[in-house]
Amino acid sequence: MEFGAVLQCDPPAARTVQLAKLAEAHGFSHLWTFDSHLLWQEPYVLYSQILHETRRITVGPMVTNPATRDWTVTASLYATLNEMYGNRTICGIGRGDSAVRVGGGKPTTLATLRESIHVIRELANSRPVEYNGSTLQFPWSTGSTLDVWVAAYGPKALALTGEVADGYILQLADLDIAEWMIGTVRAAAKAAGRDPDSIKICVAAPMYIGTDRAHMRDQCRWFGGMVGNHVADIVERYGTGGGVPQALTDYIEGRKGYDYNQHGRAGNTHADFVSDEIVERFCLLGTSEEHIAKLRALADLGVDQFAGYLQHDNKEETLRVYGETVIPRLRQAVTATKVSA
Repeated sequence: MEFGAVLQCDPPAARTVQLAKLAEAHGFSHLWTFDSHLLWQEPYVLYSQILHETRRITVGPMVTNPATRDWTVTASLYATLNEMYGNRTICGIGRGDSAVRVGGGKPTTLATLRESIHVIRELANSRPVEYNGSTLQFPWSTGSTLDVWVAAYGPKALALTGEVADGYILQLADLDIAEWMIGTVRAAAKAAGRDPDSIKICVAAPMYIGTDRAHMRDQCRWFGGMVGNHVADIVERYGTGGGVPQALTDYIEGRKGYDYNQHGRAGNTHADFVSDEIVERFCLLGTSEEHIAKLRALADLGVDQFAGYLQHDNKEETLRVYGETVIPRLRQAVTATKVSA
């Protein structure tokens, strides 16, 4: 299993860069950030500095969207970073949440998402693509590679993911829901004539190393509120019996609204409807042994990467314990010598 860290782009920018460097030092392979240009700083500027000050870590948004940037501009950003730093970028993309809603917009259609994935991926992989009636290609880009991973919850979005994505991002760590979501994506891939196992699976959720259960829950309760935005869209479209696990849709019954000014932040006052049980199911909390047990269960479901959100008050300690204890235990054991029987 690989490991990613997920950061908000809060000022000062140097702090985001510092945490990215610390994540790499502790063995994380990926550094993801929110992409919401009104709420936080511009991630692609930060990626350039992070890549400059690191050697191995791969960077990308969790997640961008097709609405707030021209697709060719997005592709150019990736291709430029890859030329500068050697193919160390990844694109997480979805229909859009805070980045579009804060400005009064709405998530894009799945058809738009599908088209944007194709355009961004082809251009960022140094290939030509048909766009707005013309064949486009970056004349300066050679050898750039970019995988596009799709974040999805609803049945049609999961089907799209299985049909076109290089990877699937599931933003919650509930084992039963994850099993259903992953199975749905792989079934769609098989139906589309793809190898289901070729799609990388990433589960993303808050990770908090500690022993004070009440405090950890309160620090991570915001996550249930964020997920609730997407679930509310699903319920509005499909109803509570629309083919989505009831365990996912039931918990938003007490949801009354959402303030994006508090998006993704500990202490979010619009996440009061999220129960302690949901926080425990959706997140990874507790001792290193508790994290390892849940991560092994996720690995058994086929999860290739766990990406831990660090929107809480224990960032450095959580990174340290993951680097010294959790990540080594989840890697394949290799010995220097083999003792003959």
